[in-house]
Amino acid sequence: MAEIALKKTERHDSINQERFTCFKKEEFEVNWEKVSESKFSCVYQVKLKLWREKCAIKTFTTTSDYRNMVQVSKIGKIKFKYLMTIYGLCKDSSAVVMEYMSRGSLDNLLTTHNLMWPKKFQMIHEVTMGMNFLHSMKPPLLHLNLKLANILLDDHLHVKISDFGIIKWDDSCSKMPFLEHLALRGNVSYVPPEIVSQNPEPPTSKYDVYSFAIVIWEILTQKRPYSGMNMSEILIRVTSGKRPSVEKVPDDKPPECEEMISIMQQCWHQDSSERPAFSETVWMTEALSDVLKLPDKIPGKDMKISRKIEKSLPVFQKGDSTETPDELLDKDIIYYLKRKDFETFKNLLKKEHVSMLFKHNNSLLHHAVVSGNAEIVRLVLNHGASINCQSANGYTPLVVALLKKFHEICGLLVESGANVNLADQDKWTPLHFTSQNGDDRAVRLLLDAKAVADVKDKDGWRPLHLAAQNGHENVVRLLLSRLSNVDKQEEKSGRTALHIACEYGHLKIAKILLSKGADPNKTDHSQATALHLAVEQGYFRVARLLVTNRADVKCKDKRSYSALHFAALRGCTGICRLLLGHGEHVDVRTWQNWTPMHLAALKGHSETLLVLEENGGSVDGQGDGGWTPLHLACKHQHDEVVSVLINAGADPNIVVDGGWTPLHLACHNSGFANVLLLIAGHAKVNVQNSNKDTPLHLAVQSGSAPIVKALLMNNADKHIINCKGYTALDLAQKGNNEEIMQALKQ
Repeated sequence: MAEIALKKTERHDSINQERFTCFKKEEFEVNWEKVSESKFSCVYQVKLKLWREKCAIKTFTTTSDYRNMVQVSKIGKIKFKYLMTIYGLCKDSSAVVMEYMSRGSLDNLLTTHNLMWPKKFQMIHEVTMGMNFLHSMKPPLLHLNLKLANILLDDHLHVKISDFGIIKWDDSCSKMPFLEHLALRGNVSYVPPEIVSQNPEPPTSKYDVYSFAIVIWEILTQKRPYSGMNMSEILIRVTSGKRPSVEKVPDDKPPECEEMISIMQQCWHQDSSERPAFSETVWMTEALSDVLKLPDKIPGKDMKISRKIEKSLPVFQKGDSTETPDELLDKDIIYYLKRKDFETFKNLLKKEHVSMLFKHNNSLLHHAVVSGNAEIVRLVLNHGASINCQSANGYTPLVVALLKKFHEICGLLVESGANVNLADQDKWTPLHFTSQNGDDRAVRLLLDAKAVADVKDKDGWRPLHLAAQNGHENVVRLLLSRLSNVDKQEEKSGRTALHIACEYGHLKIAKILLSKGADPNKTDHSQATALHLAVEQGYFRVARLLVTNRADVKCKDKRSYSALHFAALRGCTGICRLLLGHGEHVDVRTWQNWTPMHLAALKGHSETLLVLEENGGSVDGQGDGGWTPLHLACKHQHDEVVSVLINAGADPNIVVDGGWTPLHLACHNSGFANVLLLIAGHAKVNVQNSNKDTPLHLAVQSGSAPIVKALLMNNADKHIINCKGYTALDLAQKGNNEEIMQALKQ
């Protein structure tokens, strides 16, 4: 029997593998770069010779994980924005070939960068989008492995969920082995209380919802849940109803964070039946994410991520010194700083201690600063400590004090001769750190101590850029008092402080910069102005401010996009009126000949279309390939837009490259409502494209019986032959569609 079962399994795997593209090892270049490794898998970055595309290859240490991944082959066929794309299998290596995610996992990012609140909300919403898709499948696909390490990020820090389908519940297995398997993977923090119970029921979709709640907590706090606890301690807490502390969420949280915390608490409810489904949370997180909307990138745009600093600061760990004499090993002077036993520290301190280096090349002075005791810092300095010593990443004691906001110690260090312009390995000076953090008191101290206000980091970012990005109005005012030129550009994208303030919607800062002479028409490397950026993100008040300060509404970027194009693309009707009222031409064109009307139709913004049409916009303007707004609306099945265009007099019989009319597109895409609107607008039902296909041919091929019947009722000729010699009936018979065949035979 065991042999028969094995053969069935092998046959099942071979069937599933046929659904994938099967790659051979020689199809990849020889340089396999290891990206990550765990007990259960190893991920390599590789390049396909044929595609010239970077891919990720994931090899598995267990056959069960590999088999489970093969068994979700259906996912390989389904493309969804927030799920990792699986390209196929590499059977030579028992591996899966996937898209390469350049920014790694969210697990790594949260420990190295400070994320702004809009980005946190966006990431949470995108996780719900991916999970809602998995749970909406028939039958629902449970992840059972949702954690930060399996949430990957693309170049623009958008989320893609990976490793779905790897963990399977075996009905023959009890919960304890299942729990032990999860523990081996480091998943204990994400396990809901019902898994620990004696109830033999298998996990439900609410298992993933609980895991998602822990993910929310980690994103909001950027900390580890149950830090320092072992598996038993965690499980005891969870089963007794205790959860990670909400007080760990930073105090600078926006008001909307309270709602996000409420969602999180619902999702980790002790009673699984009380947890909301992802189909519910996706709406709630979308609303919150929209409030704190953070825009995507456009070509040439590179968002500066605020760096997370705390990881590299000195930490107090007994015996962490690397070059310690015997007497220091005996007395361990750092230990007494940790305990804040300053009297013992003073008694033990010797001159040779101040030259010792500890973990990450932190000196005793670094550790003294972290203690927060100015008297201790003064004592270490008096013992001859080097005030400008730098840790492994280039942090001086002054930088540490600034990051901790120990203002008394900052003043002491500056008075004692600390170099206020000494940069770290990324060329960040103390002023960069304080400008990012919005510490105006520290900024004033540094500027008074002759800190260079216009200093650049390795990417050309100045303190003013960082203050403008993070909305620190007081810091901007202080920096401007020491700057003669407010239009300096950061080097990578060429953005000025005004660009950045407008991109992030900081109206007051934009006002300050303009009042100090910032040029509203300065362009970045993609020829975009501040107005382009403000409009693209939908900031009406910022756009109005710029326009009233002589911003050129007709300025175009490298792709010949004007601000009006971005307003139409986003559906910002009010901004469209603003720009048109200040002289922009309603039919301004991009280098691909797209008008704002085209872009509004493409995205389905019917109200914006009405405004454009009321201002004289051409409903029949032809762009790339001869496409009109009506063609775009039919291709993307925007019923309301089609209705607006038809009512505005759009010609439904314009032919684009390939001979396609809007009716061809509507039939090809099974847009029944659009077909009826087009017929009512006098679309020709028997027109043929370059393949001699009529709308009826395409409706048959798409398998839409209602459209076929609607066309026949409006005099569609079922006897017309296409270039392959087929009538509509021939195609129906070929597709074995009984309902359509019956309609055509009548």
